[in-house]
Parts: sequence; structure tokens; C-alpha cells
Amino acid sequence: SAETREVLRIAYEISEQTGGTFDITFGALSGLWKFDDQDKDSSVPDPAEIATRLPLVNYRDVEVDDLAGTAALKRKGMRVNLGGIGKGYAVDRAVDIMRRSGLRDFMIQAGGDMYVAGTRGDRPWRLGIRDPRGPADRIFAALDLSDGTFSTSGDYERFFIRDGRRYHHIIDLRVGQPARLSRSVTLVTGRAVIADALAKGVFILGPDAGMALIERTPGVQGVIVSAKNEVSISSGLKDRLILLSPPTDAP
Repeated sequence: SAETREVLRIAYEISEQTGGTFDITFGALSGLWKFDDQDKDSSVPDPAEIATRLPLVNYRDVEVDDLAGTAALKRKGMRVNLGGIGKGYAVDRAVDIMRRSGLRDFMIQAGGDMYVAGTRGDRPWRLGIRDPRGPADRIFAALDLSDGTFSTSGDYERFFIRDGRRYHHIIDLRVGQPARLSRSVTLVTGRAVIADALAKGVFILGPDAGMALIERTPGVQGVIVSAKNEVSISSGLKDRLILLSPPTDAP
């Protein structure tokens, strides 16, 4: 469909922008890592099996033909998974529907991806950033926002702990292991599909390279909580973000 081809094109652009840390062909690793049930199937995969599949991860091997209305993968064994970008795209489509219906003030949320339009009564929407190591209802920072997207990727939603080490679902595809440099990344921009995908790439890049990418990307602002529990705030949010308390310092 035209929608699928559009998502594939956007995914390619974000992959280029992030140096491949965001890559929809991570589907080749499907079945190795399991994070949905901490009591049953969660385990650390055999490094040899990861190494066998990693060569099948390469976003440049996705070919989109708009004239024929098709998309293809160049090599057998490759798989596309749109889990890192699909919700953001769906939120943007929902925003279009709401606006075409004449609505001005609304909120749409799909997992960690959110869009707020207009105001909540007589003031902007106030959105919170979850404490990565605190209770599920605890936030460490807040932001007033109108007509923008607010997307968070973190290591605390789908994970398991083995031998004191946290394994989570945001995989650094350069090594086939969970990314180790960040705890959470929150991006603020105009399109949820961009924030959804870009947040994963920034998370994997970590606070230094990730914040550098945020600062050079027009229209994007962000907050990163590093693996060392340090909070980095982009220049465009420093005077807008409300820091309520330091994030919980825990493994």
C-alpha cells in the first residue's frame, strides 16, 4: 500500500540520519530475544546465533518501487519489522483525521508516542517524563506543550534481569545486544513518526552522540537519561523543561 511504502521511505531516512542505529530490518533477529514474559521464555541468546543473523540486518537492502507499488528485500532470510516506527505513523494519521473532523484540542497516545493539539482548557497540555527506575506513576520532569509530539523510548517497559544485568528490547544492531548507553530518550517535534523512530536511534547512540544528533536536527528537541543516570537536555528545552526531581539512581 502507499502507506506502507511511505513508512519504508521514512524509515530509510531515519536510518541514514542515525548511521543505521535505527533499522527496520532488525526483524532478522526475531525470536532470539524475548521480553514479553519475564517468567517463561526470557533468556540470553547464544552469541553465535546472533552473529549468524546480524549480516541480514541492513536497511539499504530494502527496495521500494512506487511505480510498481511493491517493496522487496534483497537477500533471503531478511525480515522487516515496523515496530519501531509504526505507532508514530499511526498517531500522525489519527491527528490528520481529528483535524479534518474540525477538532482543535485533543490528545492521542499510542504506547510511548503522544501528540497533543491545542490546549487543555485554558492552558497547554502538561506532559511528564517517566522516571526510568522509579514506580510506573513517577515522573522526574514535565513539559507544557501544544501542537507537537512527545515520544519516549526506554529500557524499563520490556526487559528482564539475569545475573544482575538488565536486558531490554532496544537492540544495538551493531552487536545484536541491548543498547547500554541510555535509560530513556524523550523527543519533542512536529511529527510522531519522526520522534518514534529517531528516539530509538538516539537511545542506541547514547547521550553524547545522541544529543549531538538532536541538536543538529531542525525542529527536534530532546531529553536523555544516560546509563549513569545523568540527564541531558537539548538547548531548545533548557528553559522549558520543568525538572521535578532527579531520576531514581538504581541499576
